Amino acid sequence: MTVIAERTVLFADLRGSTALYEQLGNAEASSVVTHTVNLLVHAVTAGGGHVVKTLGDGLMAVFDSSVDGLQAAGSMHEALEQLQSRGRAHGASPGLRSLRIQVALARGEVVEMGGDCFGDAVNVAARLIDHAGDNETLITDAVLRGLPRPQQQRFRSLDWMHLRGRADPVLVHLLGDSRADVDATTQFDPVSPLAEPDAIRLVWGDVERVYVADQTPVILGRSPQASFCVDDSRVSRSHARIQWHGGAIQLTDLSYNGTYVRFRDDTSILGLRRSSCTLYGQGGIGLGGSPLESSSPIVRFEVLRFGDTQAGGLDDHAAS
Repeated sequence: MTVIAERTVLFADLRGSTALYEQLGNAEASSVVTHTVNLLVHAVTAGGGHVVKTLGDGLMAVFDSSVDGLQAAGSMHEALEQLQSRGRAHGASPGLRSLRIQVALARGEVVEMGGDCFGDAVNVAARLIDHAGDNETLITDAVLRGLPRPQQQRFRSLDWMHLRGRADPVLVHLLGDSRADVDATTQFDPVSPLAEPDAIRLVWGDVERVYVADQTPVILGRSPQASFCVDDSRVSRSHARIQWHGGAIQLTDLSYNGTYVRFRDDTSILGLRRSSCTLYGQGGIGLGGSPLESSSPIVRFEVLRFGDTQAGGLDDHAAS
Protein backbone atom coordinates (compact mmCIF):
# COMPACT_ATOMS: atom_id res chain seq x y z
CA MET A 1 0.00 0.00 0.00
CA THR A 2 1.29 3.43 -0.95
CA VAL A 3 0.62 6.40 1.32
CA ILE A 4 1.42 10.03 0.48
CA ALA A 5 1.45 12.32 3.51
CA GLU A 6 3.13 15.33 5.09
CA ARG A 7 5.87 14.08 7.40
CA THR A 8 8.89 15.29 9.36
CA VAL A 9 11.89 13.18 8.37
CA LEU A 10 14.78 12.66 10.79
CA PHE A 11 18.23 11.27 10.08
CA ALA A 12 20.62 10.57 12.97
CA ASP A 13 24.22 9.49 12.63
CA LEU A 14 26.84 8.42 15.17
CA ARG A 15 30.39 9.52 14.48
CA GLY A 16 33.53 8.26 16.16
CA SER A 17 32.74 4.55 15.96
CA THR A 18 35.90 3.85 13.94
CA ALA A 19 38.06 4.72 16.95
CA LEU A 20 35.84 2.52 19.07
CA TYR A 21 36.52 -0.52 16.86
CA GLU A 22 40.26 0.19 16.96
CA GLN A 23 40.34 0.42 20.75
CA LEU A 24 37.82 -2.24 21.79
CA GLY A 25 37.94 -4.76 18.98
CA ASN A 26 35.10 -5.76 16.67
CA ALA A 27 32.91 -7.69 19.11
CA GLU A 28 32.88 -5.22 22.00
CA ALA A 29 32.70 -2.14 19.76
CA SER A 30 29.82 -3.66 17.80
CA SER A 31 27.98 -4.26 21.07
CA VAL A 32 28.49 -0.62 22.16
CA VAL A 33 27.37 0.78 18.79
CA THR A 34 24.31 -1.49 18.68
CA HIS A 35 23.35 -0.48 22.22
CA THR A 36 23.74 3.21 21.36
CA VAL A 37 21.67 2.91 18.17
CA ASN A 38 18.98 1.13 20.20
CA LEU A 39 18.88 4.17 22.48
CA LEU A 40 18.23 6.32 19.40
CA VAL A 41 15.49 3.94 18.29
CA HIS A 42 13.87 4.21 21.72
CA ALA A 43 13.95 8.02 21.48
CA VAL A 44 12.03 7.79 18.20
CA THR A 45 9.34 5.41 19.42
CA ALA A 46 8.95 7.24 22.74
CA GLY A 47 8.37 10.43 20.77
CA GLY A 48 5.62 8.88 18.67
CA GLY A 49 7.76 8.42 15.57
CA HIS A 50 8.39 5.45 13.31
CA VAL A 51 11.84 4.07 12.54
CA VAL A 52 11.99 3.47 8.80
CA LYS A 53 15.41 1.80 8.89
CA THR A 54 18.66 1.67 10.77
CA LEU A 55 21.77 2.63 8.83
CA GLY A 56 24.76 1.01 10.52
CA ASP A 57 25.73 3.80 12.90
CA GLY A 58 22.46 5.70 12.55
CA LEU A 59 18.83 5.65 11.53
CA MET A 60 16.04 7.24 9.52
CA ALA A 61 12.67 7.98 11.11
CA VAL A 62 9.46 9.85 10.32
CA PHE A 63 7.07 11.82 12.53
CA ASP A 64 3.65 13.31 12.05
CA SER A 65 4.74 16.66 13.52
CA SER A 66 7.87 18.76 13.76
CA VAL A 67 7.40 19.05 17.52
CA ASP A 68 7.61 15.27 17.94
CA GLY A 69 10.66 15.07 15.69
CA LEU A 70 12.51 17.77 17.60
CA GLN A 71 11.63 16.17 20.92
CA ALA A 72 13.10 12.87 19.70
CA ALA A 73 16.26 14.65 18.55
CA GLY A 74 16.67 16.16 22.01
CA SER A 75 16.17 12.76 23.63
CA MET A 76 18.88 11.30 21.40
CA HIS A 77 21.42 13.88 22.52
CA GLU A 78 20.46 13.33 26.15
CA ALA A 79 20.69 9.53 25.82
CA LEU A 80 24.22 9.70 24.39
CA GLU A 81 25.30 12.19 27.05
CA GLN A 82 23.95 9.96 29.84
CA LEU A 83 25.63 6.89 28.33
CA GLN A 84 28.96 8.68 28.21
CA SER A 85 28.50 10.05 31.73
CA ARG A 86 27.97 6.53 33.06
CA GLY A 87 30.93 5.36 31.03
CA ARG A 88 33.22 8.00 32.51
CA ALA A 89 32.16 6.96 35.99
CA HIS A 90 33.19 3.38 35.22
CA GLY A 91 36.41 4.17 33.36
CA ALA A 92 35.10 3.71 29.84
CA SER A 93 37.49 3.85 26.90
CA PRO A 94 38.30 7.15 25.16
CA GLY A 95 36.51 5.72 22.10
CA LEU A 96 33.16 5.78 23.88
CA ARG A 97 33.79 9.28 25.18
CA SER A 98 34.57 10.45 21.64
CA LEU A 99 31.24 9.30 20.16
CA ARG A 100 29.20 12.19 18.76
CA ILE A 101 25.76 12.40 17.21
CA GLN A 102 24.49 14.52 14.32
CA VAL A 103 20.77 14.98 13.67
CA ALA A 104 19.00 16.56 10.68
CA LEU A 105 15.27 17.10 10.14
CA ALA A 106 13.30 18.13 7.07
CA ARG A 107 9.57 18.33 6.41
CA GLY A 108 7.50 17.82 3.32
CA GLU A 109 5.40 15.41 1.32
CA VAL A 110 6.64 11.83 1.69
CA VAL A 111 5.73 8.70 -0.25
CA GLU A 112 5.53 5.68 2.08
CA MET A 113 5.79 2.43 0.12
CA GLY A 114 7.04 -1.06 0.84
CA GLY A 115 8.28 -0.15 4.30
CA ASP A 116 10.45 2.68 2.99
CA CYS A 117 9.98 6.42 2.43
CA PHE A 118 10.78 8.55 -0.58
CA GLY A 119 10.51 12.19 -1.54
CA ASP A 120 12.29 15.52 -1.46
CA ALA A 121 12.10 15.83 2.34
CA VAL A 122 13.88 12.47 2.66
CA ASN A 123 16.62 13.57 0.27
CA VAL A 124 17.04 16.91 2.01
CA ALA A 125 17.34 15.39 5.49
CA ALA A 126 19.81 12.76 4.23
CA ARG A 127 22.04 15.45 2.67
CA LEU A 128 21.61 17.98 5.45
CA ILE A 129 23.18 15.68 8.03
CA ASP A 130 26.46 16.01 6.09
CA HIS A 131 26.52 19.67 7.19
CA ALA A 132 25.95 19.01 10.90
CA GLY A 133 28.84 19.34 13.31
CA ASP A 134 29.39 17.16 16.35
CA ASN A 135 26.32 16.96 18.61
CA GLU A 136 24.39 19.40 16.44
CA THR A 137 20.78 19.38 15.26
CA LEU A 138 19.99 21.07 11.94
CA ILE A 139 16.47 21.65 10.63
CA THR A 140 14.93 23.14 7.51
CA ASP A 141 12.70 26.19 7.53
CA ALA A 142 9.64 23.98 6.99
CA VAL A 143 10.39 22.18 10.26
CA LEU A 144 10.94 25.49 12.06
CA ARG A 145 7.54 26.80 10.95
CA GLY A 146 5.89 23.79 12.57
CA LEU A 147 7.31 24.61 16.01
CA PRO A 148 5.74 26.86 18.65
CA ARG A 149 7.32 30.29 19.06
CA PRO A 150 9.36 29.47 22.21
CA GLN A 151 11.01 26.52 20.44
CA GLN A 152 11.66 28.56 17.29
CA GLN A 153 13.65 31.03 19.37
CA ARG A 154 16.13 28.29 20.30
CA PHE A 155 17.35 28.17 16.70
CA ARG A 156 19.80 30.34 14.78
CA SER A 157 19.64 30.72 11.02
CA LEU A 158 22.56 29.33 9.01
CA ASP A 159 21.18 30.98 5.91
CA TRP A 160 20.70 29.18 2.57
CA MET A 161 22.73 26.04 1.94
CA HIS A 162 23.35 24.12 -1.27
CA LEU A 163 23.00 20.40 -0.63
CA ARG A 164 24.75 17.75 -2.68
CA GLY A 165 22.65 16.56 -5.62
CA ARG A 166 20.01 19.28 -5.23
CA ALA A 167 19.74 22.32 -7.49
CA ASP A 168 17.81 24.66 -5.17
CA PRO A 169 19.33 25.86 -1.88
CA VAL A 170 17.64 25.11 1.45
CA LEU A 171 17.14 27.53 4.36
CA VAL A 172 18.72 25.85 7.40
CA HIS A 173 18.59 26.51 11.14
CA LEU A 174 20.87 25.31 13.96
CA LEU A 175 19.65 24.38 17.43
CA GLY A 176 21.50 26.51 19.95
CA ASP A 177 22.72 25.72 23.47
CA SER A 178 23.81 22.23 22.46
CA ARG A 179 26.58 20.09 23.87
CA ALA A 180 28.50 20.81 20.69
CA ASP A 181 28.85 24.45 21.68
CA VAL A 182 30.33 23.56 25.05
CA ASP A 183 32.69 20.90 23.74
CA ALA A 184 33.85 22.90 20.75
CA THR A 185 34.83 25.94 22.80
CA THR A 186 37.36 23.99 24.83
CA GLN A 187 38.37 21.12 22.56
CA PHE A 188 41.09 23.02 20.70
CA ASP A 189 41.30 26.27 22.68
CA PRO A 190 44.99 26.97 23.39
CA VAL A 191 44.41 30.53 24.55
CA SER A 192 41.79 32.09 26.82
CA PRO A 193 40.94 35.49 25.30
CA LEU A 194 41.43 38.43 27.64
CA ALA A 195 38.41 40.28 26.31
CA GLU A 196 35.39 39.39 24.23
CA PRO A 197 36.07 39.97 20.54
CA ASP A 198 34.14 42.66 18.69
CA ALA A 199 34.52 41.37 15.13
CA ILE A 200 36.47 39.13 12.78
CA ARG A 201 38.13 40.20 9.55
CA LEU A 202 38.32 37.66 6.71
CA VAL A 203 40.50 38.12 3.62
CA TRP A 204 40.70 35.95 0.51
CA GLY A 205 42.33 37.41 -2.59
CA ASP A 206 40.86 40.85 -3.16
CA VAL A 207 37.87 40.15 -0.90
CA GLU A 208 38.04 41.59 2.61
CA ARG A 209 35.08 41.64 4.99
CA VAL A 210 34.51 42.36 8.66
CA TYR A 211 31.74 40.56 10.57
CA VAL A 212 30.36 41.46 13.99
CA ALA A 213 28.52 39.05 16.29
CA ASP A 214 25.00 39.67 15.02
CA GLN A 215 26.14 39.00 11.43
CA THR A 216 27.07 35.43 12.28
CA PRO A 217 27.04 32.57 11.65
CA VAL A 218 29.19 33.06 8.56
CA ILE A 219 29.39 30.14 6.12
CA LEU A 220 32.66 29.80 4.20
CA GLY A 221 32.23 27.80 1.03
CA ARG A 222 32.28 27.50 -2.73
CA SER A 223 28.57 28.11 -3.17
CA PRO A 224 27.61 31.58 -4.43
CA GLN A 225 25.06 31.58 -1.60
CA ALA A 226 27.78 31.16 1.06
CA SER A 227 28.25 34.18 3.34
CA PHE A 228 31.94 34.26 2.40
CA CYS A 229 32.44 32.67 -1.01
CA VAL A 230 35.76 30.97 -1.83
CA ASP A 231 35.58 29.80 -5.43
CA ASP A 232 38.00 26.87 -5.50
CA SER A 233 37.38 23.25 -6.48
CA ARG A 234 38.86 21.94 -3.20
CA VAL A 235 36.34 23.92 -1.17
CA SER A 236 32.97 22.35 -0.34
CA ARG A 237 29.80 24.29 -1.06
CA SER A 238 29.36 24.80 2.68
CA HIS A 239 32.87 24.15 3.98
CA ALA A 240 33.12 25.75 7.42
CA ARG A 241 31.13 27.92 9.80
CA ILE A 242 32.20 30.85 11.99
CA GLN A 243 29.97 31.81 14.89
CA TRP A 244 30.03 33.65 18.22
CA HIS A 245 29.48 31.63 21.39
CA GLY A 246 30.23 32.32 25.03
CA GLY A 247 32.32 35.40 24.31
CA ALA A 248 34.52 33.60 21.76
CA ILE A 249 34.59 32.99 18.00
CA GLN A 250 34.28 29.36 16.92
CA LEU A 251 35.30 27.81 13.62
CA THR A 252 33.52 24.53 12.75
CA ASP A 253 34.46 22.24 9.88
CA LEU A 254 31.48 21.03 7.78
CA SER A 255 33.41 19.60 4.85
CA TYR A 256 34.65 16.35 3.33
CA ASN A 257 38.26 17.53 2.87
CA GLY A 258 38.77 19.11 6.27
CA THR A 259 39.62 22.60 7.52
CA TYR A 260 43.09 23.54 8.75
CA VAL A 261 44.12 26.46 10.96
CA ARG A 262 47.50 28.05 11.52
CA PHE A 263 47.74 30.81 14.09
CA ARG A 264 50.27 33.58 13.53
CA ASP A 265 53.78 32.83 14.85
CA ASP A 266 52.82 29.17 15.38
CA THR A 267 54.39 26.56 13.11
CA SER A 268 51.87 23.84 14.02
CA ILE A 269 48.74 23.16 11.99
CA LEU A 270 45.41 22.41 13.65
CA GLY A 271 43.33 20.01 11.56
CA LEU A 272 39.54 19.99 11.97
CA ARG A 273 37.40 17.08 10.82
CA ARG A 274 33.78 17.78 11.74
CA SER A 275 35.11 19.47 14.85
CA SER A 276 35.65 23.02 16.08
CA CYS A 277 38.24 25.38 17.52
CA THR A 278 38.31 28.88 18.98
CA LEU A 279 39.84 31.57 16.77
CA TYR A 280 42.06 34.24 18.31
CA GLY A 281 44.65 36.73 17.09
CA GLN A 282 45.59 36.32 13.44
CA GLY A 283 46.20 33.38 11.18
CA GLY A 284 45.19 31.43 8.11
CA ILE A 285 42.33 29.01 7.49
CA GLY A 286 43.07 26.37 4.87
CA LEU A 287 39.89 25.07 3.23
CA GLY A 288 40.58 21.55 2.01
CA GLY A 289 44.35 21.91 2.36
CA SER A 290 47.05 22.99 4.79
CA PRO A 291 47.88 26.72 5.10
CA LEU A 292 51.52 25.67 4.65
CA GLU A 293 50.76 24.70 1.04
CA SER A 294 50.86 27.78 -1.17
CA SER A 295 48.38 26.24 -3.59
CA SER A 296 45.72 25.74 -0.90
CA PRO A 297 42.78 28.15 -0.74
CA ILE A 298 43.70 30.13 2.39
CA VAL A 299 41.40 32.61 4.11
CA ARG A 300 43.35 34.96 6.35
CA PHE A 301 41.62 36.02 9.54
CA GLU A 302 42.06 38.56 12.31
CA VAL A 303 40.02 38.64 15.51
CA LEU A 304 39.33 42.28 16.36
CA ARG A 305 38.74 43.93 19.72
CA PHE A 306 38.01 47.54 20.71
CA GLY A 307 40.28 49.87 18.75
CA ASP A 308 41.55 47.14 16.44
CA THR A 309 39.27 47.90 13.49
CA GLN A 310 41.46 50.85 12.49
CA ALA A 311 44.67 48.83 12.74
CA GLY A 312 44.99 48.16 9.03
CA GLY A 313 44.76 45.01 6.95
CA LEU A 314 46.27 41.61 7.54
CA ASP A 315 49.77 40.98 6.34
CA ASP A 316 50.80 37.85 4.49
CA HIS A 317 52.72 36.59 7.52
CA ALA A 318 49.42 35.70 9.21
CA ALA A 319 48.94 32.79 6.83
CA SER A 320 52.51 31.98 5.84
